[in-house]
Amino acid sequence: MRIYGLMVILLLLTTGCQQPTAMGHADKVGLLVETTIHDEAWGQQGYLGLQSIKDTFDVDVYFKEGVQSYQETIEAVDELVDQGVNVIFGHSQMYGSHFKQLHEDYGDVQFIYFNGAFTAENVTSLNFSADAMGFFAGMVAGEMTESNRIGLIAAFEWQPEVEGFYAGATYHNPQAEIDVKYTYDWENEEKAKFLYEKMEKDGADVFYPAGDGFNIPIIEKAQEDELFAIGYVQDQSGIAENTVLTSTVQRVDRVYVMAMDRYLEGGLPNKPITFGFKDGAIEIGSFSPAVPENVQLQIDDAVELYIEKGQFPYTR
Repeated sequence: MRIYGLMVILLLLTTGCQQPTAMGHADKVGLLVETTIHDEAWGQQGYLGLQSIKDTFDVDVYFKEGVQSYQETIEAVDELVDQGVNVIFGHSQMYGSHFKQLHEDYGDVQFIYFNGAFTAENVTSLNFSADAMGFFAGMVAGEMTESNRIGLIAAFEWQPEVEGFYAGATYHNPQAEIDVKYTYDWENEEKAKFLYEKMEKDGADVFYPAGDGFNIPIIEKAQEDELFAIGYVQDQSGIAENTVLTSTVQRVDRVYVMAMDRYLEGGLPNKPITFGFKDGAIEIGSFSPAVPENVQLQIDDAVELYIEKGQFPYTR
């Protein structure tokens, strides 16, 4: 009986000392970038997010550029894991399919990627409410076009900011015609310029280049032609203040920190997480002096309505 009693006490003590397993831990964090951290757009935002994690949580950080194929992803993950990394951000939708194939072989690693639906016990997808940022930028474009022709050059059809931009422009200006074309490549500057030239000849006077590798060249083309453009991912008013009417800004740095905080505090869910205006993850950038003050106020009011009630102006 004494032995039995002792075993019960030991069992209770052991159970009572167990710690929650949902809590995360990381001393080293890694980042995979499909292209480069010097693109002044999405890739650079990923690097800034990684630096924010380093500064906020006092961890060591590592990054790998030009990681595109599945084999390159495996090699990069192996290298990071060998360095002691156990949280890896894949800074692209593409990494969702790669992590889906490899995550079971790295059970001690937390994988995080953007803009996808696949999740698992150690895989989380981070998503932006990008349709909203597109909507409000579309309102600006609809107001500022004089020809009622707007050119939207995007990389892929799945980009939610494309549908949002179209909806915002046509809501604000029902007479506007939006010419939507795709490069099917984030980096295809040559094709983007070709599409721009055709749209410009057809009378477009406002452009939204929604692609990492070609948004700045298209803004520069619009500046040369004395036309307007909308910045993408970062506030790009500094490139050409009188050309860039506003920008659709994704605060990747804040999202990285919020995701890391959730991981450390209680673990990330094996389901997609969405961030938006209310989280401070999405913003409308600075307005050009060319945008009338009353229009700026109208857009600001529309954004506030969306933050407060989750509604676009036409659902009021």
